[in-house]
Amino acid sequence: MKTLPRPGKFFLLSLSIVILPILAEAKKKSPGLNFTHRKTERRVFFSSRFAERRLIALEAATMFNEMQLKDSGLHEKALLYALLGYHRLLKRHFLRRTHVLSICDFSQSSGSRRMYVIDVRNHRLLYRTYVAHGINSGQEYASSFSNTFESCKSSLGFFVTRNAYFGRNGLSLRIDGLEKGFNDHARRRNIVIHGAPYVSERILRKYGVMGTTYGCPAIPEEMAAQVIPVLKNGTCFFVYFPSKRYLSRSRVLNS
Repeated sequence: MKTLPRPGKFFLLSLSIVILPILAEAKKKSPGLNFTHRKTERRVFFSSRFAERRLIALEAATMFNEMQLKDSGLHEKALLYALLGYHRLLKRHFLRRTHVLSICDFSQSSGSRRMYVIDVRNHRLLYRTYVAHGINSGQEYASSFSNTFESCKSSLGFFVTRNAYFGRNGLSLRIDGLEKGFNDHARRRNIVIHGAPYVSERILRKYGVMGTTYGCPAIPEEMAAQVIPVLKNGTCFFVYFPSKRYLSRSRVLNS
């Protein structure tokens, strides 16, 4: 009985050259295979997102405890969200100076020193000072925020600092809002960080409430010369308030 000759290597190679492209094309056209592939990609994506959040949450908890930020009144969630956005902006190369993170915790009273300038690398609190909110955002507490022109309200979310300059409020710092619908009109609204005489303990003692602005995060005059040089030229600046709308729709936090 004759046996058929075994196919040679050249034949097998030729067969693979013909068949492999056909299988690849079939895989593209097969909805079942594509669905499985997409499902796997989604699972990997959400797993990496979950792992990232866990690591950042651990970093936030460590910093919060090491720096004793609870004693300063900073809410732990404010730090968590700030670090989450900070790391995502780092990955997108939005930040030129990466060691400084500033947080305005507008869940606190304006009578509290609720602006925190943090050295992220060394877990050090560089500055903690007063910061005013917009006149139409509230009196002692800010509760209403806007991105619209002439609203005289503060805006929430992540900003990146730009250049310092001298204007009618003295030394000032331009900031660009990075979040569409929440703060991306900041530059055109002339929202800047600047010193102001109505942001001081003297005003607080005299009137029982801190002064307000047209929307700028103003700080005490005597602090401007110290803080602005540390913040300028590409650091992360975050304005926090536990707004469900912002936290659920922020592209920086949820991208």
